Amino acid sequence: MHEIQLLYVENIITRKKKIPQQELSFVMRVVNLSHDKKVEVLWAGEQGDWQVLSASYQYQLNADNECWICKVIVKATGHNSLPGNISFALHYQCLGQDYWDNLSGNNYTSQADSGIKLAASQNLQQIGFEPKLKVSQQRLPITVLVNQSLQAKAVTVHWSIDNWLTSHKSPCHFNRHYWDEHAHSNARNPNQYGSQIWQGLLKIADAFRVQYSISCETSDGVVWDNNDGNNYVLNHEPLKVMILNLHCYQEEQQDEKFTKIANAIDELNVDIVCFQEVAELWNEGLGDWRTHSAHIINNRLKHPFYLYSDWSHIGFDKYREGVAILSRYPIHTKAAQYVSDNEDIFSIHARKVIMTQIKIPTMGIINVFSAHLSWWEDGFAQQFNKLNSWATELHDHSISATLLCGDFNIASGSEGYQLVVNANEYEDQFIALEDQHKFKKIFKVNDAYWSKFHAEDYRIDYIFMNKASELKVNSGRVLFTEDDYGRVSDHCGYLMSFAPK
Repeated sequence: MHEIQLLYVENIITRKKKIPQQELSFVMRVVNLSHDKKVEVLWAGEQGDWQVLSASYQYQLNADNECWICKVIVKATGHNSLPGNISFALHYQCLGQDYWDNLSGNNYTSQADSGIKLAASQNLQQIGFEPKLKVSQQRLPITVLVNQSLQAKAVTVHWSIDNWLTSHKSPCHFNRHYWDEHAHSNARNPNQYGSQIWQGLLKIADAFRVQYSISCETSDGVVWDNNDGNNYVLNHEPLKVMILNLHCYQEEQQDEKFTKIANAIDELNVDIVCFQEVAELWNEGLGDWRTHSAHIINNRLKHPFYLYSDWSHIGFDKYREGVAILSRYPIHTKAAQYVSDNEDIFSIHARKVIMTQIKIPTMGIINVFSAHLSWWEDGFAQQFNKLNSWATELHDHSISATLLCGDFNIASGSEGYQLVVNANEYEDQFIALEDQHKFKKIFKVNDAYWSKFHAEDYRIDYIFMNKASELKVNSGRVLFTEDDYGRVSDHCGYLMSFAPK
């Protein structure tokens, strides 16, 4: 396998604009030798002036190979003509080594307005692939480049939106006027290089994920493009959930820290935030919305979220203290209730939990709870059992996931923690992310190694997900540390992302 290898080059003169312009695209396969790499294309037009174009990463082909692309658009002016026919070479620099794909020093060529030229090593190749679906996208166009020498009888996309539990077939069609319709170009389909363009359209509705491969029927059998055996996969952005205890106005430079939290939510594209120790001035029990910490943070977002909040008791003798949920998506149902037997607003042991029901595009309806429970010796067991009963009652066949989020005041591996997990209804998503089998090993295997696992795990903040949920965690990180946005509370924050199983 060459360290860098051309897949195809596109050379189009488009007349869609008032001024003609030439669009050049170079797509290549790169062996992933290191994260630190430089990929570029050296090219020259008919005037012979060589230029360097930096390439950018597109997507993962397989465990060892990546797809990279670089593009340039050149406009005709009174002083500069279009490049016309071009010569080019591919360059890859990594780990102190230089690698080339330049036809053994002879360089590649591409004629002006010729459409797409498929590399000699390729017979069938999808073009224009992007690994992300757009918001609200319900149709997926597929464009396939076919070597005319195959004498294709049919080109078909084989696809699934449920991880191949079911599958579909959609035909692609040869469009003789493709380049004229696409770019007002004079390029022919097929062009003089023998490259054909076939097009298909997948009706994917509200699917979160699409997986597919492409077949081409020929007289000699079937030829496949299946992304090097991995199939092509596109999906929407995952659901991102953040949890953070705000420390009830006890921070120095409190206002500045509210801004840091809002900036992190914006920069990380968080979808749902669960806050604890949310505070507003007591004001004789009436509260003061202008001082409500979750409200202040929400107003500092670029686009404020939907906000639901409620309070449990007086905190630090001057605040209404409670919990809050912020959601990028509309909140359809909301509720609050005490999970403690104690409902005395002047007692710190009075604990109220809130829940919201949110419909997430492409994922369905999820129930999100924001909780701040008492320590084990102050009633955790009774409070969690009441919360669990409430959450279980609301989790029916219409719910995609139930998330219990927040400050549970139980150390990882403690008696309270085991009360949660031994019921076998909820899984700690932080551990599930690290190793899907580790959770079972910790609690089901009597092994000294695993019994020490929690020794340096000081978490008391969690996202517990109901095991009957249709989502799975696929990434996570700790936030608001000295090295990541800075401290904003006496707690760290946690950000986890979820996708359909």
